[in-house]
Amino acid sequence: MSTKSMKLIFFVNGKKVVEVRADPEMTLLHYLRQKLGLTGTKLGCAEGGCGACTVMVSKYDRDNKQIRHYSVNACLAPVCSMHGLAVTTVEGIGSTKTKLHPVQERIANSHGSQCGFCTPGIVMSMYALLRNKAQPTTLDMESAFEGNLCRCTGYRPILEGFKSFTTECCGNPENCCRGNQPEQNGPVNEDNKQSCYVPYDPNQEPIFPPELLMNDDLDMEEVIFKGERSTWYRPTSLERLLELKSDPTSKIIIGNSEIGVEVKFKNMFYKTLVYAADIKQLTEITHTAEGIVFGGSVTLTHLDETLKEAVKSMPESRTQVFAAIIEMLRWFAGHQIRNVAVIAGNITTASPISDLNPLFLSAGCHLTLVSKSSGSRTVKMDHNFFLSYRKTVIKPDEVLLNILIPFTKPDEFFYGYKQAHRREDDIAIVNAGIRVLFEEGTNVIKEAAFSYGGMAPITVMAVNTARAIVGRKWEDSLVQDVCTLLEKDLPLSPDAPGGTVEYRRTLTTSFFYKFYLTVQLKIQQKEGKRKIPSSFKSATSIFHGNASKGSQVFDEVGTGQLEDDSVGRPLVHVSAAKQSTGEAVYCDDMPMITGELYLALVTSTEAHAKIINIDPSEALSMSGVVTYLGHGDIPQVGSNQTGAVVCDEEIFASEEVHCQGQVIGAIVADSQAHAQRAAKQVQVKYEKLPPIITIEDAIEAKSYIPPIRKVVKGNIDQAFAVSDHTIQGEMRVGGQEHFYLETHVTVAIPKGEDGEMEIFCSSQGPSKAQTQVAAVLGVPVNRILIRVKRMGGGFGGKETRFSVLLLPVAIAAFKLNKPVRCMLDRDEDMVITGGRHPFLGKYKVGFANNGKIQAVEVDLYSNAGCSADLSYSVMERALFHSDCCYNIPNIRVTGYPCRTNLPSNTAFRGFGGPQGMMIGENWVSDIAVVLGITQEQVREVNMYQEGDLTHFNQTLTRCNIRKCWQKVLSQSDFYQRKNEVDVFNSENRWKKRGIAVIPTKFGISFTATFMNQAGALILVYTDGSVLLTHGGTEMGQGLHTKMIQVASRALKIPVDRIHISETSTNTVPNTSPMAASILTEWPSLMHAEQLWRD
Repeated sequence: MSTKSMKLIFFVNGKKVVEVRADPEMTLLHYLRQKLGLTGTKLGCAEGGCGACTVMVSKYDRDNKQIRHYSVNACLAPVCSMHGLAVTTVEGIGSTKTKLHPVQERIANSHGSQCGFCTPGIVMSMYALLRNKAQPTTLDMESAFEGNLCRCTGYRPILEGFKSFTTECCGNPENCCRGNQPEQNGPVNEDNKQSCYVPYDPNQEPIFPPELLMNDDLDMEEVIFKGERSTWYRPTSLERLLELKSDPTSKIIIGNSEIGVEVKFKNMFYKTLVYAADIKQLTEITHTAEGIVFGGSVTLTHLDETLKEAVKSMPESRTQVFAAIIEMLRWFAGHQIRNVAVIAGNITTASPISDLNPLFLSAGCHLTLVSKSSGSRTVKMDHNFFLSYRKTVIKPDEVLLNILIPFTKPDEFFYGYKQAHRREDDIAIVNAGIRVLFEEGTNVIKEAAFSYGGMAPITVMAVNTARAIVGRKWEDSLVQDVCTLLEKDLPLSPDAPGGTVEYRRTLTTSFFYKFYLTVQLKIQQKEGKRKIPSSFKSATSIFHGNASKGSQVFDEVGTGQLEDDSVGRPLVHVSAAKQSTGEAVYCDDMPMITGELYLALVTSTEAHAKIINIDPSEALSMSGVVTYLGHGDIPQVGSNQTGAVVCDEEIFASEEVHCQGQVIGAIVADSQAHAQRAAKQVQVKYEKLPPIITIEDAIEAKSYIPPIRKVVKGNIDQAFAVSDHTIQGEMRVGGQEHFYLETHVTVAIPKGEDGEMEIFCSSQGPSKAQTQVAAVLGVPVNRILIRVKRMGGGFGGKETRFSVLLLPVAIAAFKLNKPVRCMLDRDEDMVITGGRHPFLGKYKVGFANNGKIQAVEVDLYSNAGCSADLSYSVMERALFHSDCCYNIPNIRVTGYPCRTNLPSNTAFRGFGGPQGMMIGENWVSDIAVVLGITQEQVREVNMYQEGDLTHFNQTLTRCNIRKCWQKVLSQSDFYQRKNEVDVFNSENRWKKRGIAVIPTKFGISFTATFMNQAGALILVYTDGSVLLTHGGTEMGQGLHTKMIQVASRALKIPVDRIHISETSTNTVPNTSPMAASILTEWPSLMHAEQLWRD
């Protein structure tokens, strides 16, 4: 066999791609974007969790003579694994230049695309589903998006639009069952639009490449690809695989869902990668008398399909293990992962929180292992299989050939359990597989098995518990004994990795109790004897959610409104079609400029420390590295100090670091891979200093960011003295990650004269970015041009914190006089940029017997992080919203922003308001508990009315809160539904429902009133078209769409005559950031209208 590197051949959107220098370390996503210029596929997380990178891969199954289409995460799929396959991206199914695919058209017209960064991935997940099932059910459709995240829409418009493809919709485009519109003016359901959709015809889809269909050369040949550091082998025979595996440096790779994460986030490197997806013996499925044998390379999707067929065709008594695996796979990652992840990978990676390994252990599955040196052997998966963290009894040169998943016996019961933070696509906190076998015809235990994940460095079996209960009867007295035994069998130290120790220990016994009740119910059904109360049955049910449903209602415009006047009409987002086809250009989608370099940040690994030494020598010696930048590289006329309001931050840390993730320096190289690789090799020596981490730490150290603000109304001491009741309490509100799908990104282009620089960045505050860059470079503000076309979400996270990336990139471009780019990886962004402020609220409340609040004293503490940023203003808004919607005659609220050694927290949707209101609603709940009345009664008796004065001295005019409250209660049938909830809860011991209604008062605009301004520029061309520019930035909220509507009315021209290209500081200067829920472009545009008429 030749060791010479071969050509990588595959198809993309029907076009043949031949790559002569395939790099085994390159992902399909990087290849599509950088090599082919197909930037519609996005990078959101780089670990297969968000689905923004979803593409469809097609393969001809020669054994079954059918074409298989499946969605994959391009951010994980190695490009080398595409050899002989066909890839379809969002650009390949439709375009605004030709014709939208029905999937693209429906998500756009149903308002399912806002910031649009996730849209191409969602489109491709739906497209892959339709290629396999032309008319899916609604549950099929919703399941297809288990691996896709959307940060803007809340999913409702996406699902409602795509329901038009499902069997629940009649599919008649002329007279759709969902298309009945009221003829009169009044509320209209916006989602009744299916009658306008282009019909979907599966026969019009692109054909599979004939070359791949007719010729199996690419399937059969062994291939080798040699990259800069590693080599990729794709053997086609088991013998060749075993030969390659005999090399201890080789690593088998198939789905790359584990290895990809190891390489990306754990800095692991594998010199030899062996792709084992095409070995016949590893993909075979065989039915035997003992069970079903699955080859090691059978994907989880194929495993799921095969087991479902078996469950349908066989008695339930034989397929309980199969049913448990099927149920667990429902919550195992998303379809993109399950389509490529394989059984052997799940076993051999030996994750202590693997979802499947507890089931395999308790079922007693048998593995066939083969190696070149030792031949074949069979191993049972039991308590001896996992040796230590990520280690099993499988030898380094062995290959997992197959696994036997056994049938169950008539008197055997088997169930799996998993508890995660959310149901879909999340890793387990604790999971379990539990089995019991009774003596024939009795309830006497013959065998038992308890396997748990998340309770040790390995998947562990409670062996002593299983042995101790053999011979016992399956009755209530067993429960307490088993719980006691499990606590001894599964010890967990207080400092165990992962935390939540008590919760995890409780889950182990809870899972057993669910298992006990389920088995008792099965026995009860079999014998006809009642063994458990009916109210306990809810603990045994398997969760199956109903299909989601929702609607959006709006008021029709008046009968006299002109047809061309679009104000008040539900216009589709002006970029929705481009976003659905991948044609919408985001910052990192811009083509590389000749000579462009890439920057990677060097960040602190310590929370608080002195910097003793920085040694970039090893990094500078690496391939492609241009330079290292630190605080000494700031231009002499510039400044290393920066900040959103107060300049209390350093661009590059000079003497001390004040949080983990603080920027110390940067590596600039010729490519992203080289820059990121080298940045990890910069050696920083620290002298650790005591850190302040929590709010409690800051209170003890009196570490506050001045000034301390206080808002007072009335005389609280006197009011407390006359109150019928007084309560005290406290509440914590946690932080939150912004998780905008597009991370922070900047491209800086020096112009070569007069210190000019053009910068493209994902920022909510272009003018702030402009002034900060000018300050650090020491040039006038007019030399810096900031351009923002659109952002892939912001949510406040890009109002100020863009500076941590923007300024290093600008410095690099200025010093090197070359274009420089950087887009943070998700893990970098989350570590560096901060998020929502955690809050601690301590309160004292006095109130009357009827629930009327008479006095409130609240101390609010926020975790600001290591710098001021916007924490002072966030705390102000929290103080202003501490009254919620309630007229409190005597109130004193005090705010303490705490300086800690965490990344600086910043603006986030609500900007402190939600924290203040959450703490306020907590003491409303406490009042209801003390008085024995409902929370609704407390809220109604205290709710603001017209003319009331807030605690910050604002008189409420046009106060409609009581009207809104009554309307919500009426339209939602709240009290009827609450009664139904109460009845359900009384009849179910373990499963509960809840319902609540909470009023909200939220103040818009900046508290710094000078910022409540904006501007716009209108250019009218000779053909009558209009170019509109304004000071706001588009981040998915539809601002450009709204401004076009306003300009259309002001200028009395159709919306299609108006275009918004971007936001830039050379058209509308000195703007406020796009924040505070305010759009002051209205008066600016009205002024522009006057200029136009003049």
